[in-house]
Amino acid sequence: MNGLQVSRRAVLGGVLGGAAGLVLGGADAAVAAGPAHSRPLRVLVATNEPWGTYHVKPLLTEVARRGWQLTQLVPDYTQITPGDPVPVATPADAPEADLLVVTGAGDWPADCAARLRRLPLAASALAYQKPVEAPRARELRPRLRALTASSPAEGRAFAQYLGTRRPIRAVGSPQTDGLPARHPEPGLVLVLTSVTHPDATGDAAPGTELLLASAEKLAAAGKRILVGLHPREDRGLWDRYEISDVPSVTASARAEAAIGIPGTVFPLVAAVGTPLVGCTDPELTVPDYLLAVCSATIDDAGAAVAAVNAAHLPDAATLADAVGPVGGSAARLLDAWLRGARRGAHHI
Repeated sequence: MNGLQVSRRAVLGGVLGGAAGLVLGGADAAVAAGPAHSRPLRVLVATNEPWGTYHVKPLLTEVARRGWQLTQLVPDYTQITPGDPVPVATPADAPEADLLVVTGAGDWPADCAARLRRLPLAASALAYQKPVEAPRARELRPRLRALTASSPAEGRAFAQYLGTRRPIRAVGSPQTDGLPARHPEPGLVLVLTSVTHPDATGDAAPGTELLLASAEKLAAAGKRILVGLHPREDRGLWDRYEISDVPSVTASARAEAAIGIPGTVFPLVAAVGTPLVGCTDPELTVPDYLLAVCSATIDDAGAAVAAVNAAHLPDAATLADAVGPVGGSAARLLDAWLRGARRGAHHI
């Protein structure tokens, strides 16, 4: 099993590395030749989850390496945890900027874009979006100077969400820039939660009851349960089990398999080499590519043990389509933002 997983990861790296070169080569080389500005780029980011700084955090190392200034826009400071490393500001007190990046077309990013009309605009999928045009996408489309997603599959969904036929640049996920080496522990299953209750920061995803019941079935069958919590999940629901103190992508390297509510982290866990089982709910709607990386999906907790025992990775082509290029993803994303700022400067 381990030999097969190493082989799949090697194939993944080769396939995606080649694809990245074909898709990105010339334009990325031009960006790397020199900065567009005499000073570091200043970027504002507005996300569909207004206080959800966890989507921006993986970019901070590359931002610091370049000496850029990145600030996430928030409605207020009430839900920002003290010590959060992501710089935040409200639109009223935001610093001067060269570019506004929206990660979706929800009300908050659309409101920020409407307020900051003179800034060049880029759209980057840092979390999955449903492949249905968002009501406010039309407000953003005419201003977009750069569009990115982590993978070709996410790009197709993001294009539908934005209501555009323009190409979406596949840059990879910054969370795969340092993939952990996989050392699965016998009998360990990683449970990947979503969000049980919606709040001001974002919506919830149905399926928690099924996932809780599945975890109980797995524990009763002798499996050790390690929980990878969504940053906004209710910790109290899962405190009977070991809760990971490292990100889910890192924790997945310890697990024989993972089971959870399909979400943005699923392709990243598959990239580590850990097979996945998805818990689905009639009210849950996610893009097909998140389901495609699962070896099985279940809607009955009674099927959890057999599904986990039989879990396997998808084929290399499916994995490459869902994950995108691995390694250097944060740099590719910031290069795309730099191009967007350059293009925008000619339109102001």
